[in-house]
Amino acid sequence: MNLRKFLAIMLVSSVLAATYWGMRGDADSGPLETGLAVSAHSSALSGSAALLPLPAVPPLPADKVELGRLLFFDRRLSRDDTIACASCHQLDSGGSDRLLVSVGIDGRKGSINAPTVFNSSLNFVQFWDGRAASLEEQAAGPVHNPLEMGSNWAEVIAKLSRDEDYRQAFGQLYKQGITGETIVDAIATFERTLLTPNAPVDRFLAGDQKALDPLERAGYQRFLDYGCASCHQGAGIGGNMFQRFGVMDDYLKERANRQSDLGRFNVTGLDQDRNVFKVPSLRNVAVTPPYFHDGSAKTLDEAVIVMGRYQLGRELSEDDVKALVAFLRALTGEWEGKRLQ
Repeated sequence: MNLRKFLAIMLVSSVLAATYWGMRGDADSGPLETGLAVSAHSSALSGSAALLPLPAVPPLPADKVELGRLLFFDRRLSRDDTIACASCHQLDSGGSDRLLVSVGIDGRKGSINAPTVFNSSLNFVQFWDGRAASLEEQAAGPVHNPLEMGSNWAEVIAKLSRDEDYRQAFGQLYKQGITGETIVDAIATFERTLLTPNAPVDRFLAGDQKALDPLERAGYQRFLDYGCASCHQGAGIGGNMFQRFGVMDDYLKERANRQSDLGRFNVTGLDQDRNVFKVPSLRNVAVTPPYFHDGSAKTLDEAVIVMGRYQLGRELSEDDVKALVAFLRALTGEWEGKRLQ
């Protein structure tokens, strides 16, 4: 075993031990049995404390939320009035656009896969490389990105100021009126309401013994036993740490690194941050293909196999993949009372 693999294993093991995730360490758990004797209550799953239920939507001013919602769907934030936040973060498509990379003004293609906006308030930083410390900072990025909205605050403010409804709404909520700061404040306030409750796994964590079927419970236990929860944990089931894409082997070694493959390095300039990314949340992952920062995995099955091989150093069996995918599908929540699809 080389030093890199040894250190990676030691890091994961120490994290798991420190947080009492109770991994059993059974490297060969054998073929999946759909009748696996696992209690439906989460406390019966070893290591189940790694995952937390989705929190409730925080109490927020309804008028500010509504203003943010209007701005989220307003194409006037872009230079040519063709692109809105909702163009790439479609709320009826899992909060993403399901494209390899998003398309901005003049048909310009971005360089990285657009993550879902749902539950993004749970992330400790925003963007794959973590360059935005808050939702407000993130909301300003696409407005100024030449590949996305290609605009600037002077142009956006001038357009919105010609709208009497906007002038009144901003005037009532902000003493400074329409500014770049107040625009992103309203958008971020709306985005903080974009939580997706009532996923089967949340009902399971709350003690509903029928929320997960035997196959989903088997997948959940494998998710814990194999170490997936060493990175994908907490209420967001991810989104709260950075990790190298390719802990056990270099996923990107077969191609020349593009700038977007460098990840956190683009922010810090530190060699140890090459190919390091914010760990994505797995909530609603079944409805947000394609996967990874480059969209290189088209299906959930493919993504699970890649994660097993390159992050865990494990060749997952067909039964493993079947169970893990079943569990991941149980992470799909609801928006406005309807399950995302």
